[in-house]
Amino acid sequence: MSEDTSKLDQEGDIAADYLEELLDIADLDGDIEIGVEADRASVAIVSDDGGDRRLKRLIGRKGEALDSLQELTRLAVQQETGERSRLMLDILGYRDSHRRHIAEIAQRAVDRVEETGEPYSMKPMNPFERKVVHDVVAAAGLVSDSSGVGQDRHVVITLPDDDYDDDYSGDSAESAESADSGESAESAESADE
Repeated sequence: MSEDTSKLDQEGDIAADYLEELLDIADLDGDIEIGVEADRASVAIVSDDGGDRRLKRLIGRKGEALDSLQELTRLAVQQETGERSRLMLDILGYRDSHRRHIAEIAQRAVDRVEETGEPYSMKPMNPFERKVVHDVVAAAGLVSDSSGVGQDRHVVITLPDDDYDDDYSGDSAESAESADSGESAESAESADE
């Protein structure tokens, strides 16, 4: 086992202990699964016994509670190890489902850029969603770049040899989300990060 993997396993163990204590305090039933994915510790809270409804409260609206719990878990790991953690927390498969949903939206945007040859500006997304888009775009052999600041940060997708203006806003183009599904990444709910 490499030193990096051992370190990630340690992060997962610390996170699992923290989350088990939290579940006990909140009187919630859930099992903890620990792993390593994409060079990050990965921790998931799962349930086989119908406790899903109560655990969904830990996900919150649009995953906001999950994001907060992930940050608290990262801080618990950092307090123990002295190093910043990039661990990913999932509850009841929410992030995995959301990742697949965002990947579908990104693929439609990639298809659109390939068909039109024009740069395409996605709607604003959080860092997790932008990372999913960047991965889909890279796998398709296209180029992606994050533009904007704060809540307006979004991904612009272009053909590999395309030179585009960084200020391109895509205002004249419909988003792939609204054109194909009527949803934005931000409106994706627990059916989905």
